[in-house]
Amino acid sequence: MSEAEQRQEEEAVEPVESDNGGVPVESGSEQRTRIEALEAEKKQYFEQLLRLKADYENYRKRVDREKPELIRHGKTELLEKMIPLYDVLLSAHDQIARRAGDGEGAAADELVRGLEMIFQEFTKLFKAEGVCAIAAVGERYDFDRHEVLGQVETDEYDEGVVVEELQRGYLIGGRVFRAAKVRIAKRRTL
Repeated sequence: MSEAEQRQEEEAVEPVESDNGGVPVESGSEQRTRIEALEAEKKQYFEQLLRLKADYENYRKRVDREKPELIRHGKTELLEKMIPLYDVLLSAHDQIARRAGDGEGAAADELVRGLEMIFQEFTKLFKAEGVCAIAAVGERYDFDRHEVLGQVETDEYDEGVVVEELQRGYLIGGRVFRAAKVRIAKRRTL
């Protein structure tokens, strides 16, 4: 008999009668092999568990870092939708105030007061969220904050100074949300 055949015969499971009801019992080398396989599998599962735990911790830290940014982004989106509404109300207020000044009556005065109350609430909200209007008229042109839509020849202002605001600009948290649309002064040509 060859050595290989001998080893196979030694490693073969032979049923051994015992007090366990005739269930085959593994030999010592088979038990060691099986234990080693189970230990390797246990080690593999433990390493996988450690990797999953580390991945989860990294995920949790990333979510904690990104959460304020997501909240800020959501607020910005809401404010983006509110500012045009504010602009329309402001325009309506200016028109109604002009008519009230022309003697249109008590109804126009009441409407103006109502709009002013709305503006107070908008102002509180904007202040709480870090929104402020960009100063324009009388300020030097700033390409980051002003969008020039035209020039006006005048001697009242130095060249490059904003003389008219066509649409209000806004900052959110110190960053330009919408540039003010303006006209700037140009020296009068002779």
